[in-house]
Amino acid sequence: MHLANRHYLMMGGAILAAAALTLSAATFRDGSDPVTLPEHTAIHVTLDHALASDQSRPGDHFGATVSEPVVVHGKTVIPQGAHAEGLVVDARQSGRLMGRAQLQLALETVAVNGQNFDVRTIAHPRIGPDHKKRNWAWIGGSAAGGAVIGALAGGGTGALIGGPVGAGAGATIALVTGKKDVKLRAETPLKFELAEPVTINVKG
Repeated sequence: MHLANRHYLMMGGAILAAAALTLSAATFRDGSDPVTLPEHTAIHVTLDHALASDQSRPGDHFGATVSEPVVVHGKTVIPQGAHAEGLVVDARQSGRLMGRAQLQLALETVAVNGQNFDVRTIAHPRIGPDHKKRNWAWIGGSAAGGAVIGALAGGGTGALIGGPVGAGAGATIALVTGKKDVKLRAETPLKFELAEPVTINVKG
């Protein structure tokens, strides 16, 4: 009886060992190797479609394509062409005379070998240009033009009248044409940085 029990124990051990070897072989065949990308690793992408501060809304999603492979110790962790999904963190449209546009984006996931990996990236905002210099150029230039026209038409008095009229016209032009929204066309290159490490399973 003792020998029989020992025989069964040996058989059970052999079965467990075979199962472990099979699992190990399957893992080897799969070739998955977890690699951790450190914080501040750069991920370069291009937009799949256009985004704009006057059209996008916080919470909107966008698609992107990895434009440069992410390589660690000679191993490609995120290949070029991998699909990425991102989020519009903030979007503020430009005012006409004041209020600068802002568009803030972040990546959420990157697809590698058919599996989506969550990523957290630092979201650097893109800020539209300031209005002041351009508006004063319009207003000042139109005032000077108005003064010249007024002087030709009616001498000194005409110049006094023409100046404010020209300034008013310049302000109107600035009001009509003053919006300066952030617009990103499809295939615009963008760079994101990891805000925290992420581990990705890489096939050998």
